[in-house]
Amino acid sequence: MPRNGVATMAAHDADLAVSNAGTPILQVCDLRTNLLKPASLSLWAGECIAVRGPSGAGKTLLLRAIADLDPNEGLVRLDGRDRSTIPGPEWRRLVGYVPAEPGWWADTVGEHFGEWTGALPLLRDLGFPEEAKGWPIARLSTGERLRLALIRALMVWPKVLLVDEPTAALDPASLVAVESLIATRVRAGFAVLWVTHDTEQAKRIAHRLLVVKDGWVREEVPEWPAISP
Repeated sequence: MPRNGVATMAAHDADLAVSNAGTPILQVCDLRTNLLKPASLSLWAGECIAVRGPSGAGKTLLLRAIADLDPNEGLVRLDGRDRSTIPGPEWRRLVGYVPAEPGWWADTVGEHFGEWTGALPLLRDLGFPEEAKGWPIARLSTGERLRLALIRALMVWPKVLLVDEPTAALDPASLVAVESLIATRVRAGFAVLWVTHDTEQAKRIAHRLLVVKDGWVREEVPEWPAISP
C-alpha cells in the first residue's frame, strides 16, 4: 500500500481513539422483533462485548436488528443520533455487520472491493496474497470467505462492528490473525459486538458478556476479569 494509504489508515484510527474515547457510542433501548424480546444495552467506544448463548437463542437476530436488516421496534442511537434520522445505507456503513454466511454478488474477489490497493494491508494481515484479487468466489473456502467479508466491512470504516462467529471455520493461525486485527481496531476506538460459542475466545476478546436465551438478552458478570481496553 502506498505511504499515503498507510497514513490515512493511521489517521482514521487516531480520530476514532480521540473522538470516541469515553463516550457511549451505541445505545439500544427496548429493541425487539417478533422473536427477539425487548433488549437494552450500551456499547462504548474501544469496547468489545461477547454475545453468547445456545444455537437458535436469538444472537443473530440481535445483530440483525441493530443493523436494521429485519423489521424491528425500539430505540437505537449512534453517537447520540437516533437511527431513524440516518439513511439506511449510511447506517449500515457506520454499523457494519459481518454475518456467519457472507453474501457475494460477483464472480471474483476483487469485484467486491472498491479499492483493492487500499485493502492490501488488511489482506496481508489475514494471510491473502495480492493475486487473491482474481480468485473466483466459487473456489474460496468458508474460512476465506469469512476473512474477506471482515476485510470488506473494515474498509468502509464503521464505528461499530457486529460480527457473527467470524472465526468459526478458521484454522488456528487465521483465528489468531482475526482476533489480533479486531483487537487492534478496538484499541483504536472501534466498538464491537462479537457472537461466539467459544468460552475461551470470549475471555480473550471481551470486556463484557451478553447472554441470549429464548430471545431474551441479559448482561452477565463473566467468570473472568474484564480485560483492559
